[in-house]
Parts: sequence; C-alpha cells; structure tokens
Amino acid sequence: MARVIQPVAGYPRWGNRPTGLASNKIRLVVSAASAGPLNMQLPRLERRPELDALRGLFLVWMTLTHLPTRFSDFVNQPIGFVSAAEGFVFMSALLLARVYTRELHEDAPGVRAKIWKRSLKIYGYHLAMLVLLFTVAAAFALHTHKAALNHLLNFYLAHPVVAILGSVLLIYCPPLLDILPMYVAFLFLTPMILSAAKRFGWARVVAVSGLIWLWAQFGLRDLAHNGIVRITHLQIPLQETGAFNLFAWQAVWIAGLWIGARSAMGATPLKKLPGWVVGACAVACLIFIGIRHGWLGPHLTQPALGLQLDKWQLGPLRVVNLLTFTIVLYWLRQYLIPLVKIEPFLTLGKASLRVFCAHLVFVFVGLALLYKDVGQDMDGQIEQLHGATAFVLVLVTFTSLILVARNEAQKRRADHARAEVEAAASEAPVPVPSKCA
Repeated sequence: MARVIQPVAGYPRWGNRPTGLASNKIRLVVSAASAGPLNMQLPRLERRPELDALRGLFLVWMTLTHLPTRFSDFVNQPIGFVSAAEGFVFMSALLLARVYTRELHEDAPGVRAKIWKRSLKIYGYHLAMLVLLFTVAAAFALHTHKAALNHLLNFYLAHPVVAILGSVLLIYCPPLLDILPMYVAFLFLTPMILSAAKRFGWARVVAVSGLIWLWAQFGLRDLAHNGIVRITHLQIPLQETGAFNLFAWQAVWIAGLWIGARSAMGATPLKKLPGWVVGACAVACLIFIGIRHGWLGPHLTQPALGLQLDKWQLGPLRVVNLLTFTIVLYWLRQYLIPLVKIEPFLTLGKASLRVFCAHLVFVFVGLALLYKDVGQDMDGQIEQLHGATAFVLVLVTFTSLILVARNEAQKRRADHARAEVEAAASEAPVPVPSKCA
C-alpha cells in the first residue's frame, strides 16, 4: 500500500519538497508513526482446517506403517518414494510458521519463549516414552525372549547406563523413538531460523539449508557423531543414534517453515509455477511410482538406485520425488481437500503430539504379540501379525487414538472457555460502595 507523506505543519517548503531540517523531521515523524502499523498490516490469517486434517492423515498413514500387520505392506510408500514421516515433519513446520511468523514481527522474545516451551513439552513426552520402553517393554522382552522387542532394545539391554544417559541427551535413539528427538531439535532451533529469515531473507536461509543437506550426503553426520562421542565419552554406535540423518532432514523442516511463513504473509511460492512445470512434475511422479514397484526394468529399481532414493539420508532422487509430489499435490488441492477435510483426520491432526505417542504404545503391543523368540528369526523374513489378531490390534489402536484426540479437544475447549470467563471477569467494572450518611 502506497504511503502519502504529509509535510509537518510549521516547516518551510519550496515547491513540494521539504528541505533541510524540515525534511529530516518529516522522515522522523513518518518513521515513528509507521513503526507499529507496518507490522499490523499483515494479511489476516485464516484458519485452514485442511492442514490439521492433512497432519491427521499422515498420523493414520504412519500408524498403519508401524503396526506389524499386513496393512503395512499396502501403505509403505505406495505412491513413490514418499512416506508419512516426510509429510508429518513438513506439515508440523508449516503450521508452526503460519502461527508464529506474524507474532514474530510484534513480540520476538515471546515467540521464542513459546516455541522453546513447546520443545520442552515434547522432550518431556519423549522421556515418558523412554521410561515406558526401558521398564515395561524391557521387562517383557527379558521375560518372554520375544525377538522383535529384544532387537528394539538390544543396545539398552547390553549397556543400560550408557543407553539411559545417551537417551536423556538425545544421542541414543531406539527405533521408533527417533522422530521426537528430531522434532525437539528442530523446534529448539526454529526461533533462530525465523529470526534469520526475517533479517536476511528466506532465500539465504533455504540456500544454507541446501548446502547442509548436500554436506550430509558426504558424511557430515559421521563427522558430528565422532565429535559428540569424543566430548561425551559415551560409546554409542552411529546406528544407535536413530535412523534419521538430521543434517539431511532439516531440509524438510526448513521447506515447511518457508512455505508456512510465506503463506502467513499472503504469498505461496507454489502459485507462481507455470502449467508445464506441473505437467513435468506429474510425469516424474509416475516414473517414481514405476521405479517403486519395479515396472521399469532391472536398472530402474529401488535396490539398483540405492542411496539415491534413501529415506533416512534423503537421497537426491528422493528429494526430487518429494518436490514433484508436493507440487502436484498442491495443484490438485481443490479436488483433494474435500477428501481429506473430514473426521477423524481433523481431530487427530489437532492432537498430533498425544496421538503420536499413543500410537507408539500400540506398536510396542503389536511387537510383543509377535510369535518368534530370539534365535528363531534368522530366516530374514519380516514377521507380521495375521488374521483376527491383526484386525483387533488395528481396531483397538485407532479407536484409542480417536478417544485420545477427542479428550484433548474437549480439554482445549474447556481451557478456552475458562480463559474467556476469566478475561470477562477481569474487564468487568468494580462496583464502588456508596458512602452512608
């Protein structure tokens, strides 16, 4: 919006241009008067329930993938080299940036405190899951000798003290418990990232993220791990620090922050792409689907391309697949939103943290129900639950997740209503007692 600068009354002007002291004072008046309104002219942020629903969909997808049943075969990357983990991390960053980008312009210290408080809360949930794993699950594994749980906890069972110290420091991350530590780390760094983007622009932030991702493809994680081992003296093998290469996966988080921040400012980068680019992305997605299912010959398969499609290191071809898939998904949004913006996805997405932790509990239960004992799983085949056991596990899991999400929604509504009542009570005029004669 163009600004009309009015000359300050009482100062001389020659023609239409103030000069000398008058010019300086006009600039000071305009600057002081517009410092606040500039920040207040951000576009009104509309609530987008489909974003919550999309995060809920990713939680459902992730749960079906993690539960040890035949359903995991059907939902494990069926549409190319895209998984629920990338979608969940991306959407979490996008929603965070949409909420806090506007507040950052008005109260940067307050935003920093809120995000760090959220990070600490998630860290607390992670510690709670570790306690459950190191006590109940470990005791069951030792008592029953179930192979799945023993493999999940083999480092802890062999080195309990090192494992406990390392897990508290977010260095040792057992399988299935490596997403929350990554989330905690990214969330802790988010205020600095948003501040850097505000000061230097998103182009530089995204460029630095890209360079870190590139370095991650050439051993940055090994270098950092060796340094951490030397500093902490905790001899934790690299493979026990979690499957995710954080130096690569930060690119997914940064991309989510960037698009979320731009959308909060009323601009979406994907809107500017021409139609031919979207068409090329659609063709690329079809090629990746063919590679995923082995339809394009022996030289274009997942084993043949190896690390180029690696999920944990976010290989280059996987990044291409993620980019093209995101672009196609965005351009099909008017057809997809009605399919996604439904229950239970909406409720699950709004209570993502508790739902995520609850789903892990049922995954542990599923692993405990597997049949093979230690030493009986040497055939290399992945063990899964079948029949009624698998059906009941899936049914109970999702029923419980919906109940957890609904309970969280009710709690939030009650807290909101209580806050409104307290605000109304604080604004009510205090009656002044009349003086008696």
